[in-house]
Amino acid sequence: MARIRGRSWRPSGRWFAGRRRGSRRERRQRRAGAGLPWARRLRSVADRSVAGQMFVLQVLIVLLLIVAAVVTLLLQARSDRFQAARDRSLAAAEAFSHSPGLVQTMSGPNPSATLQPLTEAARHQGGVDFLVVMNRDGIRYTHPSPKEIGKKFVGTIEPSLHGHVTVEKVNGPLGEELQVVVPVTDRGRVVGMVSSGLKVRSVSSAVDRQLPVVLGTGAVALALATGGTALVTRRLRRQTHGLGPVEMTRMYEHHDAVLHAVREGVVIVSGDGHVLLANDEARRLLGLPTDVEGRPVDALGLDPRMAELLASRRVATDEVLPVGERLLAVNQRPTDRRGGPPGSVATLRDSTELRALAGKAEVARGRLRLLYEASVAIGTTLDVQRTAEELAEVASPRFADYVSVDLAEPVLRGEEPRIGVGHEAPELRRVALSGSPDDHPLYQAGEVHRFAATTPQAKGFVSGQAVLVPDLRVSDGWRTQDLVRTQQILDYGFHSLITVPLKARGVLMGIVNFWRAQDSETFEDDDLSLAEELSARAAVCIDNARRFTREHAMAVTLQHSLLPRGVPEQNALDIAYRYLPAQAGVGGDWFDVIPLPGARVALVVGDVVGHGLHAAATMGRLRTAVQNFSSLDLPPDELLGHLDELIGRIDQETADVDGEAPIAGATCLYAIYDPSTGMCSLARAGHPLPALVRPDGTVEFPELPAGPPLGLGGLPFEAVELRLPEGSSLALYTDGLIEDRTRDIDVGLEILARTLAQPGRSPQKMCDAVLGALLPARQADDIALVIARTRRLEADLIATWELPADPAVVAAARADITRQLTEWGLEELGFTTELILSELITNAIRHASGPIGVRLLRDRALICEVSDTSSTAPHLRYAAAEDEGGRGLFLVAQLAERWGTRYTAEGKVIWAEQPLP
Repeated sequence: MARIRGRSWRPSGRWFAGRRRGSRRERRQRRAGAGLPWARRLRSVADRSVAGQMFVLQVLIVLLLIVAAVVTLLLQARSDRFQAARDRSLAAAEAFSHSPGLVQTMSGPNPSATLQPLTEAARHQGGVDFLVVMNRDGIRYTHPSPKEIGKKFVGTIEPSLHGHVTVEKVNGPLGEELQVVVPVTDRGRVVGMVSSGLKVRSVSSAVDRQLPVVLGTGAVALALATGGTALVTRRLRRQTHGLGPVEMTRMYEHHDAVLHAVREGVVIVSGDGHVLLANDEARRLLGLPTDVEGRPVDALGLDPRMAELLASRRVATDEVLPVGERLLAVNQRPTDRRGGPPGSVATLRDSTELRALAGKAEVARGRLRLLYEASVAIGTTLDVQRTAEELAEVASPRFADYVSVDLAEPVLRGEEPRIGVGHEAPELRRVALSGSPDDHPLYQAGEVHRFAATTPQAKGFVSGQAVLVPDLRVSDGWRTQDLVRTQQILDYGFHSLITVPLKARGVLMGIVNFWRAQDSETFEDDDLSLAEELSARAAVCIDNARRFTREHAMAVTLQHSLLPRGVPEQNALDIAYRYLPAQAGVGGDWFDVIPLPGARVALVVGDVVGHGLHAAATMGRLRTAVQNFSSLDLPPDELLGHLDELIGRIDQETADVDGEAPIAGATCLYAIYDPSTGMCSLARAGHPLPALVRPDGTVEFPELPAGPPLGLGGLPFEAVELRLPEGSSLALYTDGLIEDRTRDIDVGLEILARTLAQPGRSPQKMCDAVLGALLPARQADDIALVIARTRRLEADLIATWELPADPAVVAAARADITRQLTEWGLEELGFTTELILSELITNAIRHASGPIGVRLLRDRALICEVSDTSSTAPHLRYAAAEDEGGRGLFLVAQLAERWGTRYTAEGKVIWAEQPLP
């Protein structure tokens, strides 16, 4: 088929009409004898003369254009050469007239000798024919021809004498020239002139160089135009006279064969909505009759959308329209865009199979997107239940209508589930369920159940393989679980199930069930692989969370075992405490309440830097050390000093052991409260300040010397004594309470003070209020909080005496003690108390000096104290048979429940406790 470049060959109606008229003319010529050979030669000559006229016309047009270009170039060149000569001469003259030292040289004794070489050099560099320097009278100082020096300048100089630039054409010594005269001024006065110029022929030579190029270009253009015209003439002759009736018939036959053989429907509709042409494929796709040509589109019984599109003549590109069970992609374009007849051409392509393939590709793309989102959304925490909920939320409703996750009870505790007996699955707890609406009959979250051996869930759990139940109505195995509930599930609309075991690292932890209900499609084999992939990813995350739960539980158990199980009984303080381990891992925070002799109580709060088992174990070691040092009844500053030395020795030991980390740092606050005096002695080692809440609600943070953290060594600690009114509260805490990533420590202290500043609340309520105000949403560190409200020992429960160092006062002291015990109703303890105090007073009189103090305290026990000014402590020993002394402390130890010695600033105190009857 003949084609014109860039567009398909489309015979128009007018072209065929012309051919038909030609055919009638040929018939008339044949009837008139025009069919003879000489007639055909005459037509050929006429055709050739028309082509020749077209050829001559185009050649003349090209020649005319070339002549016009040459004339224009000559006229333009004539104007440009004078302008170029003027500009070049003016630039050279002005540049030299402003040269430094020109005025001085012109007024010198021999200006020509100095200026001649300079002007010649400037002339060559400036590209001018001459550069002349002259005085006000026009006498030349310089010239390209030395014989012209000293002569009168040829040209007009009067305007330049008044400071103007003169441009003119003259016949000078070098011939016809275009020259410029520029004044040379000195402080506004013209002292001379500089003239520069060019010969006209020097500028016009450029035109002579351009003219051959223009002529050559015109010749090339003429040759190309001649060749192109010849080619067009030959093509025109070939298209108009090369095809005869036979060739035209063959062309129509080929066109018709192609039109009806393609697998794409073609429909041509006229401007008035009638079908002009429809090929075989269009008839098949649209169900058109054989005599469709000439019939209106709206009378063919087509789908309304298809009929509207064909009759509208609007542009459509791959517009998909349903026709029966087919989906047709329609492309439509109007035929009158380039002057053609009104109408439209539509092509139809069956895209049903392509749409099916595209649908499968979209399903695959959706599954990949679901797997990607699952990898991002599942496992964001190390919580077993939350991970199971994330699996259910991701898979529902995009993959299944309802998703349930059942885990064995030990998994929730971080343990591995026990293997079921035979084919029986273990007891499972439903930890996650996602789906809408929630009025379904499935097991709810939190329920515990055991699947029967014949159910898909039990088979999948025992075998470790996923099970697909495409139609629940025809499956009997799953009904054995609960006949009533399974019937309710069917009545609700559940019709398909996939159950996949959750298995990771060889551990079966539970199962996940994917349910489809109502109008959802039935699960297929392709869905099984997606369910297995989702479950496998979730199983790894659940197993990670399980192992973390186990390790966290072990660490928390160790930590709790090292912390106090409760507050010991004592009457000095009303104590409430809270201990919250970090969510991400246990730390090294600890607290303790330690009863001391003399009804006193020690409060301890500490923090070991770091998290994990090492920090918890270190905390236990430090707490034990504090309790041991407290038994020595040391002041707070001395106790912290001993604790600092202990940590230094521990670090020294761990430095010699590979793989064991040293104690990175620890802080501690130690306080001793004496209810008999209301005095509280405190010392701290790098720990936050305590908060003191007075009875009226005033909150302050008493200034205590900070002291270095434990383990640094080398620096002493300092204790501070505070007198606390009865009913005051002392709040001790670790930094996890006031520090947070989103909150500054000063802000935390301000919130703590504002929360505590409410009088009348018990320590328990104060703890709850503080945690409610300061507990962060994501607790990253341990929190230890101890609030102690002070009590005072009543004055009638304290008896004191001061005795001189005289053995004669012992009898009187026994009488006073007996009388005091009678007032307290403790006559039963009179004999043992007299013996204990007699021995202690006698030892003090014998081995010490100065006055002796005796004090009885009635608290939870009867406390006897004897103080003196000596710092020598007595020692318990066994007396030999021949020894006269050494049996007093032995009697005291046998009669008293506890006894001991503590040192004071004035000396020492020996005390003994007896339980009250």
